[in-house]
Amino acid sequence: MQIDLSDKTALVTASTAGIGLAIAQGLAASGAAVVLNGRSEASIARAREQLLAAVPGATLYGVAADLGDAAGAERLLASLPAIDILVNNAGIYGPQDFFDTDDATWERYWQTNVMSGVRLARALLPGLVERGWGRVLFISSESARNIPADMVHYGVTKTAQLALARGLAKRVAGSGVTVNSVLPGPTLSDGFAAMMQDEIARTGKSLEELGREFVLANRPSSVIRRAATVEEVANLVVYVCSTQASATSGAALRVDGGVVDDIL
Repeated sequence: MQIDLSDKTALVTASTAGIGLAIAQGLAASGAAVVLNGRSEASIARAREQLLAAVPGATLYGVAADLGDAAGAERLLASLPAIDILVNNAGIYGPQDFFDTDDATWERYWQTNVMSGVRLARALLPGLVERGWGRVLFISSESARNIPADMVHYGVTKTAQLALARGLAKRVAGSGVTVNSVLPGPTLSDGFAAMMQDEIARTGKSLEELGREFVLANRPSSVIRRAATVEEVANLVVYVCSTQASATSGAALRVDGGVVDDIL
């Protein structure tokens, strides 16, 4: 299969590191022009340098905007070229007991994880429908279906993304625009590496070894028995963004290593 996105422009939110950066690289390697988004010009500059080293000659734009509120979304939208592909990757996570999670925390997670995608889809979907082609993706999580007891607030926002994507797919049915969700499981992202930094120094183990131990201890239902790489997540996203994926819409597609223990 030859995926060619050379006539497409993609926006990947929160794309200066981790899964978002890997997605941006995969799309750029397939020929798409990519709009990088991060909270600072410095983070965008670093990501641009990395991507140009990996994909020489890539067409890259950059917009610094924090999507945790409406003003940040407006700032991003005001600076965009015409977009064919929207990957809603912006999100925050962190463990906290339900009984200690106050309204302000719930609101912060809701605004960043859900409303950022709502705002961008509301603004960009009409143009995609008018042109008769487009791809919208929400990067959710296996936690959307396997709600973590120590991150109920996070899991709820990830489940909401599935509902949002399914509803939008139905809203634009027959238009040539697809809307889907991708659900990563434990992944060797920059965030995971930062979380494991002290453990790497203490034990001398590699990030991959610690990722495997984390999965076996915390996600024992995993079929692959290890954490995924960011590239493995990005590979699925790039396919779903392609012209070849035109019959896939309204789907919640797992790249969780089989953590969610069902056959659907």
